[in-house]
Amino acid sequence: MAENKMMVRVIAPERVFYEGEASFLEFNTIEGIIGLYPKHIPMTVVVAPGVLKIREDGGDKEAALHSGFAEILGDSVTILAESVEWPDEIDIHRAEEAKIRAERRIHDNSQDIDRAELALKRALLRLEMTKKV
Repeated sequence: MAENKMMVRVIAPERVFYEGEASFLEFNTIEGIIGLYPKHIPMTVVVAPGVLKIREDGGDKEAALHSGFAEILGDSVTILAESVEWPDEIDIHRAEEAKIRAERRIHDNSQDIDRAELALKRALLRLEMTKKV
């Protein structure tokens, strides 16, 4: 591994989503956005819905990252994601329908509001990511 690189693994339940070397990584945690460079102090964080940015030699990659956990060990980062998608994998129609359902649940106050708000965040993130394709 190159000196100014860290090994990054992003694992979702159905697949190894990403594995490679990066010079920078950025994603949302429950405490805010975190940016990581090689040799970062070891820590674990809870991932919140947001954009995952991966800086490689060939440029930046972005994906929709929907909750999970991250283990940061200096020159390696492992993200165990509940769900993660590249922009071209997102079904726009399905995301729009999920947004409408979540907004309706929040407005009606008939269901678990926390769950509905999380569903709305995921739908909005998916729709935001499709604009980058």
